[in-house]
Amino acid sequence: MNRQVKILLVDDKDESLVALEAVLRPLQQQLFKARSGQEAMKLMLRHDFAVVLLDVLMPGMDGFETASHIKRFDQARDVPIIFLTSTEPGSGTAFRGYAVGAVDYLTKPFDPWVVRSKVAVFIELFRKNAVLREQTALLGDLVQNDVVLSRNAQVLCGFSERLGAVEARLDELAGSCADDEASREAIRDMTELVADMRAAFDAVRW
Repeated sequence: MNRQVKILLVDDKDESLVALEAVLRPLQQQLFKARSGQEAMKLMLRHDFAVVLLDVLMPGMDGFETASHIKRFDQARDVPIIFLTSTEPGSGTAFRGYAVGAVDYLTKPFDPWVVRSKVAVFIELFRKNAVLREQTALLGDLVQNDVVLSRNAQVLCGFSERLGAVEARLDELAGSCADDEASREAIRDMTELVADMRAAFDAVRW
């Protein structure tokens, strides 16, 4: 549960990225920086991020367009995006942001405690989801192993029954060939072979 997670910081201004790094460094997570929407999208394809802090006003591809593209990636569809704005967002801007997948807005200049507390929530959520995925995969493996073991048990049971039928048939043949020394010798050899098979089978079964 204490594993490091990856956080993506997207802003076209270096001073904003430096400020965000300083604010989030006490969380001791892996911080990745992107200075454009295009660079952010490339990083999203390469890494599994717990949360993205995304500047709204960027030249070229703005934050809304970047978020819209990110949400089209299967592996990034559920990654929470916190928008960063220079001014208090109006109702129309907020609606547009939430429509493309924003979970929150942060207004510059940031209150470091607020930023860290919001990001920490998504870090914990990401960790819990990761543990849940691992436990689900483990459960799937256990179920699959149980199925295999069940099939193997059925095969062994069938083999045991067939082996028992061979042993019974050999007993019958031994009784019916009492006067035929050659047949008795062959049956004894076969009986010893079957006995070895039975011993080997019992050893494997138990």
